[in-house]
Amino acid sequence: DVQLQASGGGLVQPGGSLRLSCAASGLTFDEYAIGWIRQAPGKEREGVSCISSDDGSTRYADSVKGRFTISTDNAKNTVYLQMNSLKPEDTGIYYCAVDFSSLLCQSAAWGSDVYDYWGRGTQVTVSS
Repeated sequence: DVQLQASGGGLVQPGGSLRLSCAASGLTFDEYAIGWIRQAPGKEREGVSCISSDDGSTRYADSVKGRFTISTDNAKNTVYLQMNSLKPEDTGIYYCAVDFSSLLCQSAAWGSDVYDYWGRGTQVTVSS
């Protein structure tokens, strides 16, 4: 039974930082794509970042490039999202998701709902 547990969200002021974690159980990070997808109030889900666990290649939404960094600790089956210089428009529920194909990060679908497994999400609120 695959489970993804996201944590690390919270309330932060604009310009602040948060680090999200997503711990996976029931699978090992071999050749998967692990993504962070967020959903802002009243908006559709959008891809934030994706990492291929086999070669470490990454992808970011244009809106977060230079501010967010995705990484994995394969030994711990955990993926992280370091978020710096947070803006109010970063507010939303952040979901981690895993797909069995590490190639997903390089495809046009990386930010969509195609992932095989999803965590419950963690709330990030950026507000003064």
